[in-house]
Amino acid sequence: MRILGIDFGSRTCGVAVSDPLGVTAQGLEIIRREKENHMRKTYRRIGELIRDLSVSAIVVGYPLNMDDSVGDRAMKSKAFGEELKARFHLPVFLCDERLTTVEADEVMEKLGVPREDHKKYVDKIAATIILQDWLNNHETNEIHV
Repeated sequence: MRILGIDFGSRTCGVAVSDPLGVTAQGLEIIRREKENHMRKTYRRIGELIRDLSVSAIVVGYPLNMDDSVGDRAMKSKAFGEELKARFHLPVFLCDERLTTVEADEVMEKLGVPREDHKKYVDKIAATIILQDWLNNHETNEIHV
């Protein structure tokens, strides 16, 4: 039982996957697209990952505002999760992802990744943080799409 974690952005999707026991998250890749609404290749790649990795559920980062309100980015992430659920017939969960980009930057600083290279990795690391957070806390913190 593997779980896919996705950090959904306007032009990228960072992707992570759990180990078969659902204990740890590992970063996989970043799916890039030319324009925000050009999603065909993104959905195709996610479908390939679901099939190849035997994914049983998906976790999508849900970027709430710091005051807990739902902004434009969170609404887009929820709509993306709803589309994933409709396309792939899997359970989809939303996971509060506030400050994951900051945390990803801190991880790269500690690892000595040069500042100019952070954009190459930040989405994949953020997806890993989102998925690991969900794995650690989902019993008490589930939001279904």
